[in-house]
Amino acid sequence: MGLLAWPAARLAAAPAAPSPSSSGVWPRALAVPGGIARLSLGPAAVRPVAHLLQADGNVPLLVVGDVIEWTALVGITLSAAPGEASIAVQEPEGGQRPLGYTVAPKRYREQQLKVSPRTVDLSPEDLARYERERAHQAVVMATFSQPLPQALRMQVPTPGRRSSSFGLRRVFNGQARSPHSGMDIAAGTGTQVAAPLPGRVIDTGDYFFNGNTVWLDHGGGLLSMVCHLSAIDVQLGDVLKTGERVGAVGATGRATGPHLHWGVMLNRTMVDPALFLAA
Repeated sequence: MGLLAWPAARLAAAPAAPSPSSSGVWPRALAVPGGIARLSLGPAAVRPVAHLLQADGNVPLLVVGDVIEWTALVGITLSAAPGEASIAVQEPEGGQRPLGYTVAPKRYREQQLKVSPRTVDLSPEDLARYERERAHQAVVMATFSQPLPQALRMQVPTPGRRSSSFGLRRVFNGQARSPHSGMDIAAGTGTQVAAPLPGRVIDTGDYFFNGNTVWLDHGGGLLSMVCHLSAIDVQLGDVLKTGERVGAVGATGRATGPHLHWGVMLNRTMVDPALFLAA
């Protein structure tokens, strides 16, 4: 996602925010590709409105805090180039001001995987199915709803070993593909999968790559997805509390064995779920 450039003379840098790791604030700040920037908007009587400015339209940002201190949470795409970036903050009297931040570089590891050839070299039928599913999920991923989340510390959806880390550069059958945009958790088929935060079910389906999948809306453009499920135990519109059952671990879709793929999306950008966890 590329931001529209502001004239350099007008670009203000966001004030440095205290490290959330020691203050018990989530998500933790990590301004790298696939990470999250926490930008101070200062005090205001009402919650400020902030956006990412993009060529295909503005993307609303989640703003948290109170009248003493508001903070914009900015998900940074894995494809972001290191360097200067900015958001736009609406002024009370109209217009908007730019607020800049710096994306630091980060190098992710590479992983070689062997999977069914049909999930790498897609047939015309499978490619058409994937394109339909991608268009549908783009609508799902654009969800921005009220109320905003009251807490942002997440619960891991299922117990198990983290078997594949976020941002991993994956090579399937010798062919490079998109980086891994979630957290994989190794667990046996049938292990319960639970909601990481309170949320509403906004999509369920059996997708070509992700298999049986559930999307949860936590409010304010913060979404989560759980994939490769062996069972889906919720329906569209269900409202869940943290820890309530969503489904069960499986190996549906493009999977090398039973595990949970857990993704977290902020302002239409997949970010590292570990930033929402206490450890």
